Amino acid sequence: MVAKRIIPCLDVKDGRTVKGVNFVGLRDVGDAVQLGARYAAEGADELVYLDISASVEGRKTFCELVSRVAAEINIPFTVGGGISTVDDAARLLDAGADKISVNTAAINNPGLIDAIAAKYGSQFVVIAIDARVVDGRWMATTHGGRTATDRELFSWAKEAADRGAGELLFTSMDHDGTRDGYPCETYAALADVLPIPIIASGGAGCVQDIADVLTVGKADAALAASIFHSGEIPIPRLKQELNKLNIPVRL
Repeated sequence: MVAKRIIPCLDVKDGRTVKGVNFVGLRDVGDAVQLGARYAAEGADELVYLDISASVEGRKTFCELVSRVAAEINIPFTVGGGISTVDDAARLLDAGADKISVNTAAINNPGLIDAIAAKYGSQFVVIAIDARVVDGRWMATTHGGRTATDRELFSWAKEAADRGAGELLFTSMDHDGTRDGYPCETYAALADVLPIPIIASGGAGCVQDIADVLTVGKADAALAASIFHSGEIPIPRLKQELNKLNIPVRL
């Protein structure tokens, strides 16, 4: 049985790791490289770094950070934020990232997924979708959750997979940072229709929340930030608890 993955997420602003609730109210939680190295040492399976202040000015800084991360950790890591061209993806992959995550630019230009996958392979491309429930439907947003779109979660996820995305990172904006659990039924429904692995993001507050999304929600990986940054649930203890629940994890 394929092991489920535990993935700490580090939102990066100006080289520092930050965290908020429902995408707002950001606070500093530490140095991005040191924190990533600590999580790797504790047994994280992968890391995700998101440049939440991606801009022309910040792009060079983030590439330098990616190079430093690659030099310090020995587990795969994905980077995202402000990637709008194949050249943007190339710079980050050349800097040492294992995978890149695309969100806003992919919605604005779906062909970007095809182009990156054609050049590097689907295994390098993660489609990230930040969505919230609007009138009973999960609708995707762009620009860090600030801009609504007419893209519905399920149809957009399916199109992204068809275009060559190798994984889906779906964040429920309604659950992000709340620690109230993941929307497991939605993840399970996605897993039933998508041919690619799904990373669940947004809502982890306890071990049971993560256990639920990996079983009931059928997710391949659980991504979390708050519970790891606070030290509330150390990764070794989380994995031990999941193992006791007969959920396959790498110990």
